[in-house]
Amino acid sequence: MSKNKKKKAKEEIEVKLILLGDQGVGKTNLINIVTRKGFNINEESTSSASFSILKLKVDDQNYRINLWDTIGQEKYRQLTKLFFNNSKIVIFVYDITVYKSFTDLKSWHQELVEQVGNDIIKGVVANKNDLYENEKVKQNEAEEFAESINAKFLSISAKKDLPEKFEDFIRALLIEYITKGIDDDDNKISIRGGGNNDDVKKNCCK
Repeated sequence: MSKNKKKKAKEEIEVKLILLGDQGVGKTNLINIVTRKGFNINEESTSSASFSILKLKVDDQNYRINLWDTIGQEKYRQLTKLFFNNSKIVIFVYDITVYKSFTDLKSWHQELVEQVGNDIIKGVVANKNDLYENEKVKQNEAEEFAESINAKFLSISAKKDLPEKFEDFIRALLIEYITKGIDDDDNKISIRGGGNNDDVKKNCCK
């Protein structure tokens, strides 16, 4: 095997994905289930942005997805916006039992586009669909919003659904990102372990 082939086998592509949405919509639990940390009914609202790593493979290429769990509280809105930069994929999350969490997605989307432009892969997630008896947001309305911003749509329960459901959604967004082209020189990195929170925070806003 040539040195070039050996080098290629040791590389993966790093993709920054952020989750946006109001406090309490379940962003943290969605990340927890897909990274196999498990659902926690007592999960506290995120008070500082953090990230987890999800490893995926598409067409024999390894990808490291940095899943950024952003702060949904209004008072931290400006801080959350710092993490928009260099994002490749964004997932907007709302709680189907809280209508405001859905309408607020419009302002989250507007702020994102104003800062990083519209050339970003987008998804909309309706979380807590196990609470359908208390549904305040009709799915067709959410699907129309997703279509209007050119985003894929997913209805899910972080509590009840299998982790693979959310992982498959992320994979679909990743494939969409791949088909639009990747700036390889910026995103390829050597495969390494679990990552370092401090290192990523230093580079979060480039």
